[in-house]
Amino acid sequence: MGVIYIGDRFTGKTSLALELANPKSKYVKVIDPLYENLKALLDGEEGKGTDAHQSTYDRQIEIEVILRGAKTKKIYTEWIDTPGEIWRAKWQQDNHSEWIKFVETARASEGVILIVPPYREIVRPDAEPEKFVTEQQWIRRFDRWVEFFQDECPNTKHIALCLNKADLLQGVDLKQEAQQLAYHPQTPRLNWNERHNRISKQFFRPVRSHIARLNQCNTGLAVKCFITSIHNRALLELPWIYLGTFLQSD
Repeated sequence: MGVIYIGDRFTGKTSLALELANPKSKYVKVIDPLYENLKALLDGEEGKGTDAHQSTYDRQIEIEVILRGAKTKKIYTEWIDTPGEIWRAKWQQDNHSEWIKFVETARASEGVILIVPPYREIVRPDAEPEKFVTEQQWIRRFDRWVEFFQDECPNTKHIALCLNKADLLQGVDLKQEAQQLAYHPQTPRLNWNERHNRISKQFFRPVRSHIARLNQCNTGLAVKCFITSIHNRALLELPWIYLGTFLQSD
């Protein structure tokens, strides 16, 4: 089983993937495609967005995570872009094959990385908050993902929820947050539950009940919260290190 890397449009998945592939890595490396190849591919697609008539692009990423004791774990990842229309019954009917392909990929996945954007009320005034959805819209979108995980992801054991563009959040010192949350294999400061509790309380407050429901309804499923940004490598790598720690061996 592998991992699906998902999220709606304009959440920053492309920028995160490209930065993850940057050769200046620490514990997480993109093995395939190579950085320059991925950059060329994404540059060619820049500005196109996700076609409303297509949910799954044929794009895979192979990632290697370096864990304690220099142990390595490979993560085979299917990158799926989902247009907002995908949740509409009419879209699913009109694009049945694409919907089925999306569902089948999710059903076969052991891990999920879901990228979500910040909502309007928590971004800084200089970050053009009007470009972001409101808290209520954000909650409704998140609820759709929760329902999808409950209904269509029976084999998923670990979900990493990533609030992206953390550098735009009000009152957040990105460097200081990274110092608290960063992965230190030799002298760990926080365990995964402690990281999750800190992040969920501070950044996922409106949907903590949704996350609790997801944990309770799906036996054997663990959901953890993260914040990510292309401007901080330590935060960017964390969800992948988490999955690499707990996913089954190759």
